Amino acid sequence: MEWTIQQVARKAGVSSRTFRHYDDLGLLRPSSVGANGYRYYDATAVARLQRILLLRDLGLSLDDIAEVLDRSGDEEAALREHVALLEAERDRLDRRIDAVRRAVEARRTGVDPSLDALLEGFNDPYRDEVVARWGERAYQEAHDWWHGKSLREQVDWKRDTDELIAAWQDAWRVGGSPGADSAQEIAARHVRWLAQVPATPLADGDRERSAEMVRCLAEMYAQDPDFAGTYGAPEVAAFVRDALLEHVRRWG
Repeated sequence: MEWTIQQVARKAGVSSRTFRHYDDLGLLRPSSVGANGYRYYDATAVARLQRILLLRDLGLSLDDIAEVLDRSGDEEAALREHVALLEAERDRLDRRIDAVRRAVEARRTGVDPSLDALLEGFNDPYRDEVVARWGERAYQEAHDWWHGKSLREQVDWKRDTDELIAAWQDAWRVGGSPGADSAQEIAARHVRWLAQVPATPLADGDRERSAEMVRCLAEMYAQDPDFAGTYGAPEVAAFVRDALLEHVRRWG
């Protein structure tokens, strides 16, 4: 059974001109052409049209659609790849929306908008490591928690972080040992600070994995040059590491 171009076009919600364009591209050939020049389409052609329209709605270009349709058995893989691209694009747009919202809030609250660049991410640079060690949920919930904060809340968090770093620097400067009561009080404060981040072992109350997390972060502070810069000097970062490791050791 075959249908005319007008019949299929009407049912599919596309124009006859689109059919002719697809024909010119070799994307969708009519199953037959009458003596009068009319194009006719059978069930196989209509099924191919359905696939074309689906792929077009997903955002594939006509060239990409032609490639997908001509590669037998690869359509599912191509669709999965395209879904990944769409998700990446969605994430990029979400970040842009968040940045604009923060800019609007900065104007409303009078906060210096230059802080926006400092507060753009939370654990984004360490995504792969976070996922590998504590799972996708830990990364995603922490990411959502951070980007769900208002600019004022992000500024407050950064202020608390700066105060914690300053406390570590002062403790190192006075020459105390990592095991001293003063250093251990800061270590306990540091752990409470970390526990605010959702979906982490500390937030979940998993004692064994919490200890592993603190030990891992402590070593990272001393080994990663970025953290040495955060704490002001490699010696301070090493002091923080030693104090946190001692704090975990005392958990028993």
